[in-house]
Amino acid sequence: MGPLIPEYISPEWNNVVAIVLGIAFGYVMESAGFSSSRKLVGVFYGYDFAVLRVFFTAAITASLGLLFMDYFGWVDMAALDGLPARVYPIIVGGIIMGLGFVIGGFCPGTCVTAIGIGKLDGYVFFGGIMLGVFVFSEMFPLLEGFYNSGNVGDVSVPEYFNINPYWFTAVVALVAVIAFYVTLQIRKKVKKVQY
Repeated sequence: MGPLIPEYISPEWNNVVAIVLGIAFGYVMESAGFSSSRKLVGVFYGYDFAVLRVFFTAAITASLGLLFMDYFGWVDMAALDGLPARVYPIIVGGIIMGLGFVIGGFCPGTCVTAIGIGKLDGYVFFGGIMLGVFVFSEMFPLLEGFYNSGNVGDVSVPEYFNINPYWFTAVVALVAVIAFYVTLQIRKKVKKVQY
């Protein structure tokens, strides 16, 4: 990760800014109720879609911000460093994380938020993450071939499919609006069933 505010403040102050932003992010997560596993898994049961709305909004805001800064020459999108896209391990990892999310009620970031306010289930979930990291690292020599399979390189979705990034962001925004509407209708029906 590069400096948050390059050329204006020292690397030490960049670290301070990063810590302050991290604390602010944790505060916002807790204020939104994301330290509650019940609220987080609500998306899978149809009674609370806050997670879907927040993450769609965050992705679109970040995309628009990067495209805006790239357009004015403030950020060079080509210089942004990404991880190699390894298709098959990403699919398997997504399934494992999704199952962990449904079973445990947290993702890695929200479990740290729960720990921040002293919730026992956050500690247990974090312990499970550490155990999983340890098991994976010990088994890595056996899994290395699969881990590197399906590597299409450091490429974004618009680059891979040769789509204009502005149009791609517009389509994702449209999908978000449709998802917001559909989930609102689902939530209304689920609430009627509960009462």
